[in-house]
Amino acid sequence: MAAQVAAGLRARGCRTELVSTDAFATWDDPVSWWPRLVDGVLKPLANGVEGAYRPMDWTGGAPRPGELVRVPVPEVLVLEGVSCGRTSVRPLLSHLCWLSGGPEAGRLARAVARDGEAARAELGRWQRFERGWFAVDGTSEAADTRLS
Repeated sequence: MAAQVAAGLRARGCRTELVSTDAFATWDDPVSWWPRLVDGVLKPLANGVEGAYRPMDWTGGAPRPGELVRVPVPEVLVLEGVSCGRTSVRPLLSHLCWLSGGPEAGRLARAVARDGEAARAELGRWQRFERGWFAVDGTSEAADTRLS
């Protein structure tokens, strides 16, 4: 969905960048990596300077920092992922969209189809984390737009 939003904006001539929190998160660190995104991308862009980050590279089986990704200063920055609407960043957002993705069982089935059966246990653990995170953070309730 976020990629479609970014593509639609680009098609209208808007300089748009998309950053996914999947580039930062790992099974064991689902949200505490946030300062890397703030310091590497959000603060520089807010100051009119190109941002950069190293997405997690999973090719060796265990996550490690990958190749540097540069983020040019856009007119619109689309953030996508589990914690991109977290309480601490909401004052900086111009719009927060919540996409529920449907029932947990369906989301898990889609994620397993994408990542493979070997990831099922970790994906289930991730969903349990998400459930707790969203309950505490109140992301859905804070959203300007809610989609399902």
